[in-house]
Amino acid sequence: MRLGVLDVGSNTVHLLVVDAHRGGHPTPASSERTVLRLAERLNAGGDLSEEGADDLVRAVAAAKKSARKLGCEDLMAFATSAVRDAGNAAEVLARVHDETGVELRVLTGTDEARLTFLAARRWLGWSAGNLLVLDIGGGSLEVAMGVDEEPAYARSVPFGAGRLTRERFTSDPPSRGEVTETAEWLAEQLAPVGKKLAKQGVPDRVVGTSKTFRSLARLTGAAPSSVGPRVRRVLTEPGLRQLIAFISRMPAADLAELEGVSQGRAPQLVAGALVARAAMLAVGVPELEICPWALREGVILRRLDRVDGEDS
Repeated sequence: MRLGVLDVGSNTVHLLVVDAHRGGHPTPASSERTVLRLAERLNAGGDLSEEGADDLVRAVAAAKKSARKLGCEDLMAFATSAVRDAGNAAEVLARVHDETGVELRVLTGTDEARLTFLAARRWLGWSAGNLLVLDIGGGSLEVAMGVDEEPAYARSVPFGAGRLTRERFTSDPPSRGEVTETAEWLAEQLAPVGKKLAKQGVPDRVVGTSKTFRSLARLTGAAPSSVGPRVRRVLTEPGLRQLIAFISRMPAADLAELEGVSQGRAPQLVAGALVARAAMLAVGVPELEICPWALREGVILRRLDRVDGEDS
């Protein structure tokens, strides 16, 4: 069947269309992105602005139209931290449904961690053993670990690359003091997560998912996306430390010129790198692999697992 998954994130609204069947490998057929930066459009009261809601409705309507043209049998739409954090989330979701007919499901942070873990597990297989998965989004960091398809530990913490850029940096590029203070603060905040993960045993494989990890790996020498998803890509803590020293001195406009860095995500690259390194240090791993599957694939796989089509 042809399925569409609509991911309303902190930075973009992403429609991924795949051809898939239960027990098979989902094959991408189309991918469309609209940059909305919803996380930056929360007003002083914590509500999504009227203009932001207007743009979201238009983006969802356009995605629904594209999915129909592409022959999707089902469109699974979900939102993550930007909508989850909005004080008027219920009103925005109701408006999206009333004006587009699309039911936009808000995932909890734990849901994000669980579904991303499922995608990584399916990509790597059972040979990955005790698997640890890290995922950096615009608004949050997801951590999950376990030996099964359902992680034994799953946690979401509010340390996304976009959130930290907005809340902790006051200049472009950030000052050396801001970079140092943020790194120290992240180490303190993530220490409890590291202690809880230590109780789950030593991971056999550690992977990072998301655009942030892919960009960081590319900047430290990993193969470009053009060679395909099955090439092994690794991000090391020493390489990341050196990269932070380099990119933290560059304005976003210059970062956007680097290979593997999009213009939309360049402003939050430094924060993303700090989160990535802090997470690796907290869990005590010197390197991780990049997994090409993440939350969207997890949503698709869970849908295919349900004969009746219901998500859990």
